[in-house]
Amino acid sequence: MAKSQKPQKKVQKKDNKNQQQQSKKGSDKILGVAVPGKVEEVIGRTGFKGEVTQVKVQVLKGRDEGRSMRRNVKGPIRPGDILILRETEIEARRIKSKVTKGAYS
Repeated sequence: MAKSQKPQKKVQKKDNKNQQQQSKKGSDKILGVAVPGKVEEVIGRTGFKGEVTQVKVQVLKGRDEGRSMRRNVKGPIRPGDILILRETEIEARRIKSKVTKGAYS
């Protein structure tokens, strides 16, 4: 019985190592490196109660240096401020125009 149990334990250890390696790869893609970005302009307010501000940001360093993108920011913000972006691949959706006379446009 002892001989049959030893190989099973080795197989489980190998599986644990593979799972740890895969989780590290995924977290690197999500977190990445923090990159500074400069606020070019304030586009408008968004969110259910208007608590989020949408701004246009220019990436200052990193892989996407010089790229201009929309981001949602919570808290006080004004043009010229520097934001630290955790990722530069995902861009915020545009703010939809206001509803006029019951029609969505």
